[in-house]
Amino acid sequence: MLVIIDYGVGNLRSIKNMLKKAGHLDVEISADPEVIRKADKLILPGVGHFDYGMRQLQASGLIEVLNQKVLEEKTPVLGICLGAQLLTKGSEEGVEPGLGWIDAQTIRFREEKMDSTLKIPNMGWCDVSIDKDSKLFTEMFDEPRFYFVHTYHIVCDEESDNLTSGLYGYKFTAGVEKDNVIGVQFHPEKSHKFGMKLLDNFVTLY
Repeated sequence: MLVIIDYGVGNLRSIKNMLKKAGHLDVEISADPEVIRKADKLILPGVGHFDYGMRQLQASGLIEVLNQKVLEEKTPVLGICLGAQLLTKGSEEGVEPGLGWIDAQTIRFREEKMDSTLKIPNMGWCDVSIDKDSKLFTEMFDEPRFYFVHTYHIVCDEESDNLTSGLYGYKFTAGVEKDNVIGVQFHPEKSHKFGMKLLDNFVTLY
């Protein structure tokens, strides 16, 4: 069973609907620790402000069970958008510590490195390059592109944790993977065939 974690932040139904289109019906949206304990895969969604997301997670009382599942039991987890940023140690967007499952920080786009015609947030379709072998991109369609909406992006301490990169003014990390912890800055649930294939790979190959 795959559980989409409901902590009051994110496009939960959109993710579940995309998984359904990919043929995956054993999917629950839940904030119940007992349901989460039974999961064999987790998705941590999220949109909005970093501190709000972390405070919602803290208020949900789920961090302990999530740490147990991810860090001790090595349950595969996929963070999406803000959910990916929450995997890091913290963000320039706020003061709350992140989950710290990935040795990384979340930073704001550096406008001084960008053409003045580019607007922040980065909103729309963006090609991604795959930086290392990963089951997440097995048999992915050629020239993969995904839908982004973000003002902040992840910077990994270890280059080996970089999974994908995008280009918006400069090259930025668009996805991370370390062991069972995966995060993507883009929205696979809004990314048509590319997103459906990525979610299908997560369910079937991890």
